Amino acid sequence: MNNNELDEAALTDAELEAIEREYDEGSATREVGPTAGLILRCVALLFAVYHFLTAGFGLPADHWHMGWHLAGLFILTYAFFPIVKSKSLFALKVSKWRVGNIPVYDLVFMVLGVLVSLYVGLAWRGIPFLGIEEQTFRMGNPNLYDVVLGVIIILLVLDIARRTLGWVLPLIICVFISYALFGPSFPGILQHPGVRFNTFVSSMYFPQEGIFGVTLWVVSTIVFHFVLFGVIAQKTGLGKLFIDNATILAGRYTGGPAKVSVVSSAFFGTISGSSVANTVSTGALTIPNMKRMGYPGHFAGGVEAASSAGGQITPPIMGAAAFIMAEFLEVPYTTIVIAAIFPALLHYVGVFSVVHLMARKLDLQGLSKDMLPKFAEVWRQGWANIIPLIGLLMVLFSGYTPFMSAFCGISLSIIVGMARYKNPVTLVLPLAFIAFIVWKYNTGGFELPMTIALIVGCFIGPLNPQERIRVPQMSEAMELGVKYALAVGAASAAVGIVVGVINTTGIGFRIGFMVTQGAGTLAASLFDLLSASPWQLFSVEDLTLFLSLVLIALACILMGAGIPTTALYIMLVSVAQPALAQLGVPPIASHMFVLYYGVVSEITPPVCTSAYAAAAIANSNPFRTGISAFTLGLGKIVAPMAFVYAPVLLIVSSTGFDLLTFSYTATSCILGVFFLSAAVVGFFLTHMAAIPRILLAISGLVMIAPSFQADLVALAIAAPALVWQFLRAKRTGALDVAA
Repeated sequence: MNNNELDEAALTDAELEAIEREYDEGSATREVGPTAGLILRCVALLFAVYHFLTAGFGLPADHWHMGWHLAGLFILTYAFFPIVKSKSLFALKVSKWRVGNIPVYDLVFMVLGVLVSLYVGLAWRGIPFLGIEEQTFRMGNPNLYDVVLGVIIILLVLDIARRTLGWVLPLIICVFISYALFGPSFPGILQHPGVRFNTFVSSMYFPQEGIFGVTLWVVSTIVFHFVLFGVIAQKTGLGKLFIDNATILAGRYTGGPAKVSVVSSAFFGTISGSSVANTVSTGALTIPNMKRMGYPGHFAGGVEAASSAGGQITPPIMGAAAFIMAEFLEVPYTTIVIAAIFPALLHYVGVFSVVHLMARKLDLQGLSKDMLPKFAEVWRQGWANIIPLIGLLMVLFSGYTPFMSAFCGISLSIIVGMARYKNPVTLVLPLAFIAFIVWKYNTGGFELPMTIALIVGCFIGPLNPQERIRVPQMSEAMELGVKYALAVGAASAAVGIVVGVINTTGIGFRIGFMVTQGAGTLAASLFDLLSASPWQLFSVEDLTLFLSLVLIALACILMGAGIPTTALYIMLVSVAQPALAQLGVPPIASHMFVLYYGVVSEITPPVCTSAYAAAAIANSNPFRTGISAFTLGLGKIVAPMAFVYAPVLLIVSSTGFDLLTFSYTATSCILGVFFLSAAVVGFFLTHMAAIPRILLAISGLVMIAPSFQADLVALAIAAPALVWQFLRAKRTGALDVAA
């Protein structure tokens, strides 16, 4: 099919929703009857309102808070996700064994889930008439109730993870459970005394580790609120504001629609932690535009997938993993945000470079002036939508808790979306938030500048010229936010088991030792081979670190097939971080390294959900789209190596920050990524043959190594290719076109 034959009709909202349901497992839910739907809608709204209010007014005790969160997860997951992924089970049916299309067995699981979730809180102080002592006396010595309900909650958590995310994650968790229980049966360094069954169940059930551990706490206390903020902010028009401004900024240049995709996905990534949601939201506009301008369908889909996957590493939201990273490292969340700035920039530089060079290669022009949104019109209509994001970031970077910043961001989103001066009854929303702000100020919670700024936001928010959002629309947005949070909630509860096993058995240090030992042995062999030459470019320690990084990166990419970024990060950092720590890598660099390679798995064939969603919109081959996305994501592939060797790129690393060193290293990395991009496309000033492409690719990889000597070697390797390009471009006149 040629470009003239493309069906350029815009996809409908229903078609986009169907694509998201197909490729984002957490979005595929069963139909329910009208009465059941109403009840579940109320449950979802109560779930959202509970988390919203506790973020602003204070959390109950951890065991109660996580218990309520987990109870809501069980109710909604068993209501919406069938026992297996089958079209017949998603459809609406009438049967005596179903209530509102929810099978009776799922209702039983639902009740059991609520019971086991709330049992920890109910039995925390003991239940004398059942003979249950206080929780303190039962730690390590569980009674029969603890064991039975503990086994049930483990099975149910694995089941909701399987229903929302597929089989891969539960199977990996089962391997960890087997390792904990059957430690003596494992060979060599992996062997350990084993954990008694009752002790294992107790540690997985009670708070502090296991299911009620840090992962569930972070998701229930922080992550859910940011997911909700992202959905509500998009509903009120922030997403459209991002896309319009990206079109204004980049649309008129060479290959404009593709650059719009990169810029808009970068903007949208600031509020979205879901790669598939980012792909569908921005790709609905950018992919048809790219195809219309002449980009191949698989490349158009690859551009969107690679750009959207960057949302997981784009500050300030960065998906759920950033919040968990802050807890693991015991640093403020703002530290993680600052550390992520340059690596995210490097990713988008890589995608932008490939897009630009491909546009030059295909001789694609930008959008005509009449196709571009008008800057004045965009901001005249959408200026108010930026207020919630400004409020959220202002609170977050002023040192307040992430959930307080999310509370303020959500509150301002609701005000901007629903309150208008011409509808006086809606002004109760800003007045209520102003009362909260004043209360926080009087109790010492807010300082005066913050108080004034938030009150100003409340006054100017209702001036929004856009049509206001009604209550039914806002409730739908909240329900959607809750549905998006189900999969990450199930993953966090299930992965808590892995964290508990790692803490109990020490398997992280065992595997870390195996990785470093294996890499050390291989490095010694390579050193003997390389030392035969008159130049010694690398030491054994250098080779050991490099090989360890490669092994860990491959493990992250391979294990990432079908596992959400958050769950993958938690599992891998517990295993990989000890290995990297032994090699002297700063903690924040090792955590970022694992996170970035976990995100790479989202655009790595054969399992690359973002690319598959983009392929559905582009009507292109999914595998070719995945390959395009992978090559476009080179910046994300090489960035982790760079900031492990040069932690200064993370700005806040424990090794310190020097502006001159940072500037030089950052420039070197950006140039290396650009050389790699040119090699991938096969075009710089003009078309490149195979040998110059190989030279530029090698040069790009060497240049990312942060040292002056490496840069000199890289430039020497690239010089023949660059000179050849310059001479050929001058001969053909391409140099004048480039200028």
